[in-house]
Formats: sequence, C-alpha cells, structure tokens
Amino acid sequence: MSDTEYLARAEAVLAAVERTVDAANDGDHDIDLERNGSVLTLTFENGSKIIVNLQPPMKELWIAAKAGGFHYRFVDGEWRDTRTGTEFFAALTDYATQQAGLPITFSA
Repeated sequence: MSDTEYLARAEAVLAAVERTVDAANDGDHDIDLERNGSVLTLTFENGSKIIVNLQPPMKELWIAAKAGGFHYRFVDGEWRDTRTGTEFFAALTDYATQQAGLPITFSA
C-alpha cells in the first residue's frame, strides 16, 4: 500500500470514530473527543481514556486502552490486530464499552 493509500484509509477510520462518538453523545454517552493531528483521545465519564493514533512509518493504526496497547495493519480490506487478527472496529467497540460502562458500537 502506498503512503497516500495508507493515509486515506487511516483518516477514514479516524473520521468514522469521530462520527460514532458524536452520535453516542447525542444519546446516553458523555465522551470527550479531542483530535490533535493524527491522534484521537476519547475520555469517558470515569476519567479513563482510549487513544487512537496513526503510525505512518509502519502503516498501522494503534489503540491504547485500559486493556493494553494494540497495533492494526490493513489486511484483506480490513484493519486487523497484528497479534490476534481481531478487526479494529470490533476491538474498539469492546474496549470503549468496557470503559464507558454503556454499549457503544463502532463501525466503518
């Protein structure tokens, strides 16, 4: 994948995360979302955070959550955990639901 393709795909993921948080905040959630360049920080009511950021040199997306740090690479049309193969949005859904204490579903 070229650098241009990586950036387009990765930025689309960040935009999808932002849309999901905005929609969740229209409902029962109160998630603070801050974007600083290619880093998204989600802060939940309990003060816990999830950080999603781009890693252009490695062509990866990274998630830092209470559950740990996770690296995702674009494989066969999806962002997959480099260790477990878990899909990015499924994993983010699990981590955010755990930290928010309310269900929240992320998708492309």
